Amino acid sequence: MAIDRHGEFWRGEDLTDLADYLPEFQPGGYPVERVKKVFCLRCEGKAFSVLADDAEGCAQVGCMVCGERAFIADSADYWLDAEPDECACPCGGEVFHVAIGFALGTDGEVRWISLGLRCIQDGTVGVYADWKIDYGPTDHLLVDAD
Repeated sequence: MAIDRHGEFWRGEDLTDLADYLPEFQPGGYPVERVKKVFCLRCEGKAFSVLADDAEGCAQVGCMVCGERAFIADSADYWLDAEPDECACPCGGEVFHVAIGFALGTDGEVRWISLGLRCIQDGTVGVYADWKIDYGPTDHLLVDAD
């Protein structure tokens, strides 16, 4: 299905719609060129609670099936200094599909990471956090990205 762009919030039906939404976002003026759909490494679940700190630039997901927690991209490096909040949709939903958008510089290195979420309750899609990457090399961040 295509993303429904009518109304105040855009909506999608599944994780693929979220992955299609992320290139619409251009953090720091860089287009999102690669997207990674997030699945639980333990049970392959696709529904997560999400903690994020947009100021510090980090996020962590918790699988709703098995409880496994995982950091997004390089978030573990910044977590101790973070003050993460639980992500919530405008509808009040707190369970999401998750995808990560990677904006690349002309040198092919990751310059920005965008945390895209799709509320499982009402389908609303959005970017809940994004952060600049100011180091290299960044190949480790692109593992399993489409």
